[in-house]
Amino acid sequence: MTSLRHNARMEQREFGTTGLTVSVLGLGAGQIGDARHSEDLAGTLMNRALDFGVTLVDTARGYGLSEERIGRHLSWRRHDFILSSKGGYGAEGADDWTPQAIRSGIEQALRRMRVDWIDIFHLHSCPLDVLRRDDLLAALDDARAQGLIRVAAYSGENDALRWAATSGRFGSVETSVNLADQWSAQHVLPQARDAGLGVIAKRPIANAAWQYAQRPAGQYAEPYWERLGTLDLDGIRQGAGLEWDEFALRFAAYTPGVHSAIVGTARVDNLERNIQLAQKGPLPIDVLTHIQAAWDEHGRGWGGEV
Repeated sequence: MTSLRHNARMEQREFGTTGLTVSVLGLGAGQIGDARHSEDLAGTLMNRALDFGVTLVDTARGYGLSEERIGRHLSWRRHDFILSSKGGYGAEGADDWTPQAIRSGIEQALRRMRVDWIDIFHLHSCPLDVLRRDDLLAALDDARAQGLIRVAAYSGENDALRWAATSGRFGSVETSVNLADQWSAQHVLPQARDAGLGVIAKRPIANAAWQYAQRPAGQYAEPYWERLGTLDLDGIRQGAGLEWDEFALRFAAYTPGVHSAIVGTARVDNLERNIQLAQKGPLPIDVLTHIQAAWDEHGRGWGGEV
């Protein structure tokens, strides 16, 4: 391992006005929850991420074995990282999107992850009418007042995200930010920044849609594959002398208003490469200008990809 000491100096950012500090690159723990990956791999990858200077780990109730594996492999390092999770559904003994689902879901997540608190807890992609319910917001307030969570947050897109960012009820948001998904960056992140919210960017590499030579019909990357084809960014990328992963990751991680961009992987070498790419800083201004022109021409009518 040639770059551990360098990676330990990864840029850290104050996370809005929450009092937390996060690394510019975070670890999305969705793939870690995949039962096809071994316990040894999950434990090695998560601990190496922290060794390399990653200080944000993001998971969710719906991410398979992710929370249990965080408990088994990272709980002993609880003070080394900021823990972000999501819920509102899937709590044992409670109907989805009820105050009991919020409270029981948090308590169950704490037990699974073997921790005493969750730093950032998001309502996970619920629609606007659910997000605005006073009983759910009160349940989050109660959990925060009792020290079970530190920051109440929302993860989602479009109108629900806009409401969350301006409601005064949340300290953080998580949303898609990438070359093919700039609605939030254009319409919500400026307001979030003004309100002092923390912002986690998910899907920063646009589901690596460029790796498909043909439309990946029915796959998670299909909408982004279509959008990247319309935006026609390949000439801009090649002119800058960048591989697709660097082009995408540096764009998302340094989008104004973003505090941490979370990337998931099941390979340690990919993890280290992502860290090295993020450390290179923002894309050159002329490259960003060309990307913006392409978005202005083709992408202004696109919403956030849910």
